[in-house]
Amino acid sequence: MRMLNPVHPGRFLRTEIIEAHDLSVTGAAKVLRVSRPALSSLLNARADLSGDMALRFEKAFGVDMDTLMRMQNSYDIARTRSREKKIRVERYRPRPAA
Repeated sequence: MRMLNPVHPGRFLRTEIIEAHDLSVTGAAKVLRVSRPALSSLLNARADLSGDMALRFEKAFGVDMDTLMRMQNSYDIARTRSREKKIRVERYRPRPAA
């Protein structure tokens, strides 16, 4: 079953982890040992969640990496499906053997 509007994992991480722990983006970046701009881009849905970043959240906050990566995958699929009509490809039909 497809999710119609899956949330970007960065938005989830912002509300459920960063804000829930009363952390600033700068403070969270220090905990995760990443740059503030990289984390800010993720949390504001301007960047995709990488496997490396998902693992950092798992290690620091106990959020399952697999769940986060599935969220990113669902978000990517929905974003691509929304552009489906713009992608012009016809079904491949093999030619009969001579």
